Amino acid sequence: MSALGNVLEQVEVVESMNVIKAGYGKAFHVDKGQKVKIVNVEGEQCVDIWAFDRTNLFHNLSMERSRVFMEKIRPAAGDALYTNLREPIFRIVEDTSVGHHDTLIMACDSTLYEKRGLKNHRSCTQNLHEALAEIGESLPYTPGPLNLFANIVVEDGLRMTIRPCVARPGDYVVVEVLMDAIVALSSCPCDVAPVNAADGTIHDIAYEVLD
Repeated sequence: MSALGNVLEQVEVVESMNVIKAGYGKAFHVDKGQKVKIVNVEGEQCVDIWAFDRTNLFHNLSMERSRVFMEKIRPAAGDALYTNLREPIFRIVEDTSVGHHDTLIMACDSTLYEKRGLKNHRSCTQNLHEALAEIGESLPYTPGPLNLFANIVVEDGLRMTIRPCVARPGDYVVVEVLMDAIVALSSCPCDVAPVNAADGTIHDIAYEVLD
């Protein structure tokens, strides 16, 4: 397929989905057994994802617990992710990317940017809490997210290195939700570290809920 054909195909995909603007976030309800498809529309974009028990937001997706149950630091298709109460909350059922997903780094926040002289810079932390507020929810802290498409490498078994995202246009991940939940997504706005595109460009993402 030509480059133009690829672009037109992605436009058609996005038109049928929910678009999250570059640097912003969204939260939404998902019923047990439904799936969420998260699409890297233009490529080179990391997506922070959180999941919460719909009846108790303090019961939420936990990277610490998930790493213990997976016995590894990078999830793949077939892996379940767990809550802070050791309950499975979703499972990755499909992944067309090269499989770079991170469980180690925290969500970016305003302090990260303010220490670099950037005031009023958007962050994944802000995106989460704004998105929860839009659906009438709140939480007094920010759980660690699963960083979809984030290319974080542990070298020599010790040193952690952030490398540019290598997700291709149209790459997607599908997760099956294992309890009635609230899912939140953030199109990571970070442009002070090479976690998205190497030149700091950030992009829209898209998602849809599947029965």
